[in-house]
Amino acid sequence: MSRSVTTSRSLQKSLLPPKTPLTAPAPLWVARLQCQTRQSSHSPLGNPSAPQRKKVTINTLRSLHQKDEPITMITAHDFPSAHVADHAGMDMILVGDSLAMVALGMEDTSEVVLDEMILHCRSVSRATKAAFTIGDLPMGCYEIAPEQALESAIRVVKEGRVQGVKLEGGVEFAPTIEKITRAGIPVLGHVGLTPQRQHAMGGFRVQGKTTTGAIKVLEDALAVQAAGCFAVVLEAVPAEVAALVTNRLKIPTIGIGAGNGCSGQVLVQVDMSGNFPPGRFLPKFVKQYGNVWAESLRAIESYRSEVKSRQYPEPAHTYPMVAEELTEFERLIEAKRA
Repeated sequence: MSRSVTTSRSLQKSLLPPKTPLTAPAPLWVARLQCQTRQSSHSPLGNPSAPQRKKVTINTLRSLHQKDEPITMITAHDFPSAHVADHAGMDMILVGDSLAMVALGMEDTSEVVLDEMILHCRSVSRATKAAFTIGDLPMGCYEIAPEQALESAIRVVKEGRVQGVKLEGGVEFAPTIEKITRAGIPVLGHVGLTPQRQHAMGGFRVQGKTTTGAIKVLEDALAVQAAGCFAVVLEAVPAEVAALVTNRLKIPTIGIGAGNGCSGQVLVQVDMSGNFPPGRFLPKFVKQYGNVWAESLRAIESYRSEVKSRQYPEPAHTYPMVAEELTEFERLIEAKRA
């Protein structure tokens, strides 16, 4: 016996009795339609309620700098991490090449390639509605010539849908930065400790600890400013040196391991949120503001335990079936067994 359910609105209205009381039981076809509602094992993250912010622009960042209001910046490597960072009110979000280690499990930042960075930039940009978003240029895509760097920067902005790029290096990369900025692409500089060149530096070492080293940091910062950078990251530099460099510049400095005298601060989100197992090494400058690993571990362990003990799923987590349909289904099963 075949049965069909018509879902046309006009037919539905014609089937309803006039002035049906609110307390009357729903017709069978209504219950069937409820059961036919599309359900999914996943859903988009959506837009959780949060105060609407104006889009942060270059002019916004300049205004913050002029008012001596610290600029907040954090890394993100995918849609969820960018989503929470944007809703937390960050001024800037950096799709840093640190994702090589914290998102892709690589040994260091030199392993990630441009296409991978663009993919992560696209993911982050879909979630970022207000923050000014920057994409890192990974090692190997900008060092050969300014023309190569411009081509890479255009791809990051055009395909990655970010508002600017970041690249490491000082005086020696001033022509490269100028080439990119002349094309209308905002560039965030990065001097001091430059992780992509860790092997040439003898590892992840603090820069500017000597007079000669401090002068080199200042010269690099002035060079990238003159080349057109709208701001510059100072990494792993003594606080006193970073403060003096900041005072000499007309553009904002974003510190990471460079003290409180910078114009703003940046941290890797995975580090500061505690999304890593116990015992993992953290740089001295990282302050852990949460323990995402512990909370995730607790939740997943609870889920595993409830599945093993059949506590989950409960009736509240299952979908209903019309009693008449279930009875008919059972009857057909029994009929086939006979």
